[in-house]
Amino acid sequence: MNNLTFKQLEAIHEVARNGTVVKAAAALHVTPAALTSRIKLLEEDAGLPLFDRTGNRLRPTDAGREAVAAAARIERVIADLGDTLDAMKGLHGGRVRFGAVSTAKYFAAELIAAFLRQHPAIDLKLVVGNRAETVESLRNYDIDVAVMGRPPGDFAVDSEPFGPHPHVMIAAADHSLAHKRRVSKTELAEQKFIVREEGSGTRNIFEYFFNVEMTKPPKITIEMGSNETIKQAVMAGLGLSLISAHTIASEVAAGRLAVLKIEGLPIVRQWYVGHRADRELPPACRALRTFIVKKGKTFLPQSANA
Repeated sequence: MNNLTFKQLEAIHEVARNGTVVKAAAALHVTPAALTSRIKLLEEDAGLPLFDRTGNRLRPTDAGREAVAAAARIERVIADLGDTLDAMKGLHGGRVRFGAVSTAKYFAAELIAAFLRQHPAIDLKLVVGNRAETVESLRNYDIDVAVMGRPPGDFAVDSEPFGPHPHVMIAAADHSLAHKRRVSKTELAEQKFIVREEGSGTRNIFEYFFNVEMTKPPKITIEMGSNETIKQAVMAGLGLSLISAHTIASEVAAGRLAVLKIEGLPIVRQWYVGHRADRELPPACRALRTFIVKKGKTFLPQSANA
């Protein structure tokens, strides 16, 4: 592909992002005809179709997804170069796209505020999603640094733990099990459970607990995609939930939720901060990663019963 240009890759990336040539052309401030020409020339050079043109939207083919991934990497390298050159000139700014799984939002804001007090010129964007979304963003170079409970295993990530992450079973404060000194597995097996969506880190830990500690499958009555909604459902008496202790500190302190005392709990994992191993982080991103490794543990919420 000796005739490949950055403008062609830019066109592929924008069409994949927007789904239509018209929207992509508007985003790039070119005419649809010019954008179509770039894509056609790249397809002729590659000898493969890059988009599936059936229906109202253009969807990347396997070859198109490879081209989109290459465009994302190149765009990131150019941005990183700008940040590095600025640092060499004595400037102290830079850009960071910081990804955090949704459970980490309970401490991410305070962590970011403390970091920006030390580095006020850095432009930081926080992207919150569930585990699957955060992993996908890291895979696609859409975020620079990520905080999550377990690094992905299907592509290389340079990660480091920075603090414990306990998971506990919670009930409404007036639940019949709330004040028992010890809840037996037999009693637990008869309860109804509220769980996070498939693919979330919290759901994975729930399934691990019942596969290892329990012999009877759990009675799952509700599946929810938000820790906040789960807490409200538990307080309403709709069931129990295995959840991150870092999401319930205020409710436990206020007496609205109770942490059950159960053999095998809490399950303690680690919080990790990481980035793609195939990237050399620019100065601003390295500064955030170093700050989290050194100071991140101090921002983790504390729960007396966890």
